[in-house]
Amino acid sequence: MADDGAVTVYGGSAITDATAAKKNPFSIKVGMVQMLRGGAIVEVSSMDQAKIAESAGACCVLVSEPNTSGISRMPDPSLIKEIKGSIAIPIVARARVGHFVEAQILEAVGVDYIDESEVLAIADEDHFINKHNFRAPFVCGCRDLGEALRRVREGAALIRTQGDLRGSGNIVETVGNVRKVMGDIRVLNNMDDDEVFTFSKKIQAPYDIVAQAKQMGRLPVVHFAAGGIVTPADAALMMQLGCDGVFLGSDVFDCPDPYKRVRAIVQAVRNYNDPVILAEASSALEDTLAGLNLSENRVERFGGGGGSY
Repeated sequence: MADDGAVTVYGGSAITDATAAKKNPFSIKVGMVQMLRGGAIVEVSSMDQAKIAESAGACCVLVSEPNTSGISRMPDPSLIKEIKGSIAIPIVARARVGHFVEAQILEAVGVDYIDESEVLAIADEDHFINKHNFRAPFVCGCRDLGEALRRVREGAALIRTQGDLRGSGNIVETVGNVRKVMGDIRVLNNMDDDEVFTFSKKIQAPYDIVAQAKQMGRLPVVHFAAGGIVTPADAALMMQLGCDGVFLGSDVFDCPDPYKRVRAIVQAVRNYNDPVILAEASSALEDTLAGLNLSENRVERFGGGGGSY
């Protein structure tokens, strides 16, 4: 994560506020997300979990339904209202990809951010939500630079580079996808301006957004990582690779002392370049990782369930 202040928002050469004037201008949405930089967003499914996350230092909570079988949809609005009334930090909730009515409902119940999430069932296989039509800033997932910049064009104010969706505790996919995004940005930075046209076609992203990323040397919006982040070292790794923060799945609560575990990861995110603090944060966490089993090929959780991030 860069330490050079707030991310520059779009100017006249990229996304203009005229395209987003129906609700909040896009530049305001990008500014609203800046407060999350350097923090951890924790997935919760109850008021008690939300209070633990807040007391442990989470910058935001992601409200989700308790694990159920069948189609995954947006959380119950009554659960969102209950949690919103019990904590002071911002709330984000998921809507299915392309399901703009779920997004309308979430905005109506007062969530601070909406995550158009591939973690849920997909409602529309061909279209994403036009996020410029909403007042609330949107979070969107990606696995490469082209996908990230396409979501920014649609109005995403926070990009979540997604790894493992199975809740296995395996960070390898997240590392690979973050490195891919960052590597493509470094390649883009070294290109001549004439080469950017071809590169934008190659990654299937709008030229003006690609040019903005080249100018800034990073994604034009806040960038988090999600998937398999279960230890302070995992979180610090994501930050040192260039992310602005991390998502933690609900599996952080599947331990005897979830406060200690979340607090340790929050401290790692805030002090990701200090090995001494990271060593302290990583100490005496064996019990909190008791639900993880190191298999021959990957880290897997005992039993079913677990968080999506």
